[in-house]
Amino acid sequence: MEELAVSQARDHLGEVVNQVHYGREMIYLTRHGRRVAALVPVEVLEAIEAAEDAEDVAEATSALAEPGPDVPLAEICAALGIPPPTR
Repeated sequence: MEELAVSQARDHLGEVVNQVHYGREMIYLTRHGRRVAALVPVEVLEAIEAAEDAEDVAEATSALAEPGPDVPLAEICAALGIPPPTR
């Protein structure tokens, strides 16, 4: 993966975006030699988000299958000392 200073990326943003989009490359953006961000093709980010969503669904499904009584949201909020959400 290539590294590019933020200032260079800013000065050549169109070219950098084309490199990521058409060249299917991932580029680390650096500031003072340290990686601070990354540019990745949209499909890469979408795949990461889909994997995270699938993991969340699996965890929620598992939690719903656990035995025990249902607890009203208002009771949970009161126990945590936070106001219940409003609609």
